[in-house]
Amino acid sequence: MNIDGKPEFVSKSSVELYRASASDLDVARAAWVSQDANSSVKEAEPGRVEGLVRFLWRNRHTSPFEHGQFTFIVRTPLFVAREFMRHRTFSFNEISGRYTVMPEVFYIPGANRPLVQHGKIGAYRFGTGDDKQVALVRDTITQVTLTAHSAYQDLLKAGIAREVARDVLPVNVMTTFWATANPRNLMHFLSLRSAEDALYEIRDVAEQMEAHFSRTMPITHRVWRGSPSASDADNESQG
Repeated sequence: MNIDGKPEFVSKSSVELYRASASDLDVARAAWVSQDANSSVKEAEPGRVEGLVRFLWRNRHTSPFEHGQFTFIVRTPLFVAREFMRHRTFSFNEISGRYTVMPEVFYIPGANRPLVQHGKIGAYRFGTGDDKQVALVRDTITQVTLTAHSAYQDLLKAGIAREVARDVLPVNVMTTFWATANPRNLMHFLSLRSAEDALYEIRDVAEQMEAHFSRTMPITHRVWRGSPSASDADNESQG
């Protein structure tokens, strides 16, 4: 990366599904091993798989959900990455400011991001700001970011080591990391980080991850979210 570019501002994270080695059938196969009879079954009727997945989840037999794997490539502000990495059930690899010039991309809250905090610790509520508050936040973050970015470039041009020069960068600098987890731990992460009281920016990440999860394991996702079975939904639509 060059050190002469102008910083770019974004208001959203991105999540790419690099690889998924997981399926609803895999969950069923893992459970069937305990009976020994059907552990080698390659195919099964969707209704049979869904019935078993519902039984497992309802009775908290969650080990069969641990045999798959999801690997995501997440691009998000540094402050989101640090909150994300509290989940030690994931495996992580992140871009290093010691070895490369950090991306010249920075996060700035969008106009709809809640800005005003009310309530007590543990019971905060957040509301949208008025036009003056929105402008203050965006103008201040822009000014501080430009100053920090310029200082970072000056240090690099002066031959200062990257691992030292990065000290001036703000927490809204965008970082990129790989995150890998099994379906069980992914569901735990999503249940916490897509909740209404989760950090606004990490909810954005969680919602994108959940979209990938639901496409890869639609039955498990439906059961986990407490949605009706496919057959029940069909009956309701015909009723």
